[in-house]
Amino acid sequence: MCGRYSLFDDLAVLQETFHFKYDGEILPRYNIAPSQQILAITLEDEKRTGKQFRWGLIPPWSKDMKIGYKMINARSETAHEKASFKKPLQSKRCLIPCSGYYEWKHEGTKKQPYHFFMKNHEPFVFAGLYDRWQSEEAVIYSCTILTCEPNTIAEKVHDRMPVILSDEDQDKWLSHDTDLSSLKDLMSPYSADQMDMMAVSTLINSPKNETAEVLSPLNSK
Repeated sequence: MCGRYSLFDDLAVLQETFHFKYDGEILPRYNIAPSQQILAITLEDEKRTGKQFRWGLIPPWSKDMKIGYKMINARSETAHEKASFKKPLQSKRCLIPCSGYYEWKHEGTKKQPYHFFMKNHEPFVFAGLYDRWQSEEAVIYSCTILTCEPNTIAEKVHDRMPVILSDEDQDKWLSHDTDLSSLKDLMSPYSADQMDMMAVSTLINSPKNETAEVLSPLNSK
């Protein structure tokens, strides 16, 4: 799964890397948690557009927005079968930029957090789905992060990892012309050769800790 991640690259760097327009500012985030507002990139009129979404997908048919807490991730292998994800997979796909993501490993009686990132320290994107939910009081746009089997580096910590899209696959993911078979091909483990990880401070355990200090490395991996 993917339950926390970071996005601390400058907006200008993100826009240059992922070629999207965005009206607003992006502050450095080191401990992004479910239910918070996050940046995602959609395709509108064949142009990439950055928007804010609530992390945790709320299906349009849901009577309670709290269901979003259970929908922060979607299994890529079965998303096309699930009522919550089937239609978004067909037509409401997005890119979710990040600088790295966190996962926890059981080590004895403790859980040690690890930060996963690219070896070149450049930002990358998760494959995401989004949808629109409306009640009498509000309209909420929300999203989820797809997960897949882990690569050889991620499996050292967890049995799942987020679907990470390469530069050449991002257009295919956003395109409305990409069929289901081709989408399934994109939802595979990212190359471990391009990734790295490090053990970090347990400060990351609390969403209240939102400074670069949560990335303080430990001596062991």
